[in-house]
Amino acid sequence: MPELLIRIKKKSDGSAALSAVRADGTTTWQRQDGQLGRFFPLHDLTHYSVETVLGFRRAFFGLLADGWDLSDFGKRSSKELMQEEAGFAELIVGFFDLERATGVIDDADGLEEKIRSYYEQHRVPRPARVITQAEMSRIRAVRAELFARWRALPAGQALELPFERATATDPASVSA
Repeated sequence: MPELLIRIKKKSDGSAALSAVRADGTTTWQRQDGQLGRFFPLHDLTHYSVETVLGFRRAFFGLLADGWDLSDFGKRSSKELMQEEAGFAELIVGFFDLERATGVIDDADGLEEKIRSYYEQHRVPRPARVITQAEMSRIRAVRAELFARWRALPAGQALELPFERATATDPASVSA
């Protein structure tokens, strides 16, 4: 069993459900209704793409593997406890979500400018990690493959993705 098995179930009413099963067998899950059911599966697949390509260990899926519950992410106290890597990952995922929403594709320099601006505006030190154009291309390729699999998935079925920390994942190796 992988460190974390992610399941995103597509429901016939347009909703979705995200569950994560840890290697120890414990589970966290969340139903995503209405607009959330259309937004979050793609957002979560973007997280998966970013975290696996960049080898993040303590971002969204890494924290779930550590035992966080999905409801922990909405709590103010949890946001204060989130590791630097989790916030950085969320910023990068937000960049890709904005591209998806607007259709405006940017490059690594554009991402770097948005990251620099964000950390300056919030007056917090930014991580030293710089995302390369090659990494952005790989994130987009993994994400495109996962989005295609999600869109082709019949209602009532689940997309399953193994998550191992700091291991780039080939989307062809995961099962529906």
